[in-house]
Amino acid sequence: MRNDGVEVEGDGLAARKREPAFNLPGSLVAILGLLTLIHAVRTYILSVTADEFVLLHFAFIPGRYSVPFAEQDLGWLWSPVTYSLLHGSWEHLIFNAFWMVAFGAPVVRRIGILRFFLFWCLSAAAAVAFHTVLHWGAMVLVVGASGVVSGLMGAAARFVFSPSGRISRQFAHLNRRLTIVEALSNRSVLVFSGIWFLTNFLIGFGQIFGSVAGGAIAWEAHIGGFLFGFLFFPLFDVASGESRRD
Repeated sequence: MRNDGVEVEGDGLAARKREPAFNLPGSLVAILGLLTLIHAVRTYILSVTADEFVLLHFAFIPGRYSVPFAEQDLGWLWSPVTYSLLHGSWEHLIFNAFWMVAFGAPVVRRIGILRFFLFWCLSAAAAVAFHTVLHWGAMVLVVGASGVVSGLMGAAARFVFSPSGRISRQFAHLNRRLTIVEALSNRSVLVFSGIWFLTNFLIGFGQIFGSVAGGAIAWEAHIGGFLFGFLFFPLFDVASGESRRD
């Protein structure tokens, strides 16, 4: 396989034979382990007061940005990223971990750990930036890696589907990246994206017109993350031969 992401017969076949079918990238396992460790410490070790301190300083709060920065701590600076390391429950964490395995694995295999780390930070920030525009001044806590997972889904939509629409979980990261026009013309991408957006809109409408038990789902952040991943993934996929075409 060439460095530009295009398969050639000899090298591509060898790369496919060497690629493990089910093993996750070690970096992704480490990230999942970190998320699990953080939630375990918050759940089983920290006191209620200490956990409240963590949430107030590291969860994302849209209302921070309606208050002069000089009148608050520096949480406004790091919380657009650190909120993605916190979760509201074990169910919340497991749900995000499941989708992160599905879509994070091909992305990290394709762009490597350093660019994956940068993608994580920027997609997390983009997700809550979109959320903040729609909830300016709201004093609510936003936690969870859902915005990042949505960004990974948007990024994966640019390359996991072949031009024929088929997807190979094992070798998806070897596909040529689709341009925006190609992606929007690919039936599988359209169906995948359409179902994803419809699901999130239904969640949003359900929360607007119905009561919400427990914490609300920040569906707007999901949309912000997905759009970031879909539109800006080429900035991270610099090894692809298509990186200058869109």
